[in-house]
Amino acid sequence: MREHANMEAVASAGPDYLGFIFYPHSPRYVGDHFKMPHELPTNVKRVGVFVNELAATVVSLVLQHKLDVVQLHGDEPPSYLEHLKARGIKIIKVFRVDADFDFATTTPYERWADYFLFDTKGKQYGGNSMKFDWDLLTRYAGSVPFFLSGGIGPADVTALKNFKHTQWHAIDVNSGVELEPGLKDLQKVKRLIQDFKKLNLKEEAL
Repeated sequence: MREHANMEAVASAGPDYLGFIFYPHSPRYVGDHFKMPHELPTNVKRVGVFVNELAATVVSLVLQHKLDVVQLHGDEPPSYLEHLKARGIKIIKVFRVDADFDFATTTPYERWADYFLFDTKGKQYGGNSMKFDWDLLTRYAGSVPFFLSGGIGPADVTALKNFKHTQWHAIDVNSGVELEPGLKDLQKVKRLIQDFKKLNLKEEAL
């Protein structure tokens, strides 16, 4: 998210997280002069999304914007996560999944990541707006809770209800609740959150 009025409106709907993309090549990039609104409720966690960024830049932006979590969407090695954790930063490490994905690649990150995020593998680091086969996650036997991502929207609530995994923590939604890149459809966000509450799902919505 990047437009103040839209951020404040979506935050009022009660999501657990709001995401801010600091990757210049993304169509949802917050921009070079982004400022975090002062009016955002403190109970909504702020997530900064980065792709192969200099660790020093990440630390600086965490402090500047009072980010609660960073989401690492690139090819960052475990040592990169170790560096950020030493500075008290919470981390979501992203893995892009297809039928050939080896879940053993997540193991070296378990010590440093607070959460994993499993997204659809595509040409871009993220924002491919497509789902992967969630049945592939039966291969994941790690100890780190994960976010489920990839083209998820209000129409997927029934499928999400039927999805089961002991480490499933939350969903990450973006294109599925957008009017255009970076601008969220408030009604779709409200519908998604309301439908989750009706189904008594434990997952959180980003």
